[in-house]
Amino acid sequence: MSEKILTLGLPSGSLKELTLDLMRRAGYQVRSSERSYFPHVDSREIECRLFRAQEMSLYVEDAVVDVGLTGKDWIEENASDVVEVAQLVYSKQFLAPCKWVIAVRNDSPVTKVEDLAGKLVATELLNVTKRYFEAKHIPARVEYSYGGTEAKADFVDAIVDITETGSSLRSNNLRIVDTVMETTTRMIANKAAWQDPWKRRKIENLATLLQGAIIAREKVGLKMNVPSNKLDEVLSALPALRCPTVSPLAGESGYAVETILDESVARDIIPELKRAGAEGIVEYPLNKVIL
Repeated sequence: MSEKILTLGLPSGSLKELTLDLMRRAGYQVRSSERSYFPHVDSREIECRLFRAQEMSLYVEDAVVDVGLTGKDWIEENASDVVEVAQLVYSKQFLAPCKWVIAVRNDSPVTKVEDLAGKLVATELLNVTKRYFEAKHIPARVEYSYGGTEAKADFVDAIVDITETGSSLRSNNLRIVDTVMETTTRMIANKAAWQDPWKRRKIENLATLLQGAIIAREKVGLKMNVPSNKLDEVLSALPALRCPTVSPLAGESGYAVETILDESVARDIIPELKRAGAEGIVEYPLNKVIL
């Protein structure tokens, strides 16, 4: 009997390194050379392929791969008939959604989308943008942009481009008029793979691990020893809505306290915990947090 294999499509380009890091945190070591589109993964049950995020949903729908990671934007752009297994909120720089926005030059007379009636708009997200204007009954002319969209704002009336913070648009003398759509990374599967019990279980397991890896990226674990007479004071210094683990130390010498919290909180709270009486405070990184 041949081994069962799940084929996984990973995004190349700007999301590649972050995705490989998440795979590592999820427990999979994926090695990829610069020119290879067939990364090696340390699992006999998974084979990986690299595709551009823009085309991933097409290859998943056509069963070239069983499951893949791509943006909601490209699923809608390609109108792909796939199963959306999980939302994985991460992007090039931040663990947050991105937005496709309509932008114009700062000196443009355009102040609202209705002003673009009969005007020329350039974008890589062609079909979604056309549907956006059609839904608003605005007869804008939308043309495809072969990359470098921000630079074309000097030659067209508006652009539709993706942004995480808006800083790049502002640095290029552009301002946002409206948001076309918000997008996050999705794990998608083709229907045949989803209906296969073994593949579905494997896909669901991978989704759980990746979601746990994303949560863990911004969190750390803290453990410390606390004298018995300082326990209440230390626990009150921990953030609200936390449920730390408290265990008695040998010889009734105090307690071991352990908790998980946001890394940005830990840097502020550790000095306070020490002042409250905590000893031997250890901060450690996390690979996965499964909720």
